[in-house]
Amino acid sequence: MALEQAAALVGNHAQELNHTHSAATFRGIALGVVAGLVPIAVPGLPEPLPLGLAGGPLLVAIVLGRLGSLGRVVWHMPEVANRACRNLGIVLFLASLGLLAGSGFAAAVATRDGVQWVAVELVITRVPPLAVGWFARAVLRMDFLRISGFLAGSMTDPPALAFANGLAGDEAPATAYATVYPLTMLLRIVIAQVLVVLYCR
Repeated sequence: MALEQAAALVGNHAQELNHTHSAATFRGIALGVVAGLVPIAVPGLPEPLPLGLAGGPLLVAIVLGRLGSLGRVVWHMPEVANRACRNLGIVLFLASLGLLAGSGFAAAVATRDGVQWVAVELVITRVPPLAVGWFARAVLRMDFLRISGFLAGSMTDPPALAFANGLAGDEAPATAYATVYPLTMLLRIVIAQVLVVLYCR
C-alpha cells in the first residue's frame, strides 16, 4: 500500500526514464552557446572575458543537471544515450584532431624547433601527472582507477578516460573524472584569455 501511494505521488514510469528528451537537450545546448557568447567583466582586467563555446555549454549543463527539471522540461539523459554521445564525441574529437594536425605534423617535428616543442611537451604532459599520481597513491591512498579518472579530468583528456573506463569496466574513473573536469575546463578557458589580455596588449 505504501509503495502504491509513493508511486501515485512521485510517479512510476520506468519507460519515461529511458526516453531521450531531444528537444530539451538541444535547448540546453542553445542556452550554453548563448551563455558562452556573453562577455563577463572581471575586476582588474581591461576587457570582459567570454566563456566561449566550450565553457558556456559546460556551465549551463552543470546548472541544468543540478536542477533536473524546469517546469515541464526535463533535463535528463538516459545512461545509454549519455554513453553514445560521449563515445561519438570522443571519436569526432580524435578524428578532427588528426585531420588538423596530420598534414603538418611530420614536417614540424623534423625541424629543430619541432624537436624542442616535442621535448617541452613531454615534460609538461608527463612530469605533473606522474607527480600527482605518486602523491595520490602514496599519500592519499587512492586506488588506480580513481587516480586515472582524476588525472584524465585534470588534463581534460577524454581519450585517457575512455581507456581507463575500458580497463575498469565500471564508472569509477568516470566519477572521479567528473569531479575535476568542469573546474579544470573553466580555469583553462579563463586563464588562457587572461594571459592573452595581460601580455598581448
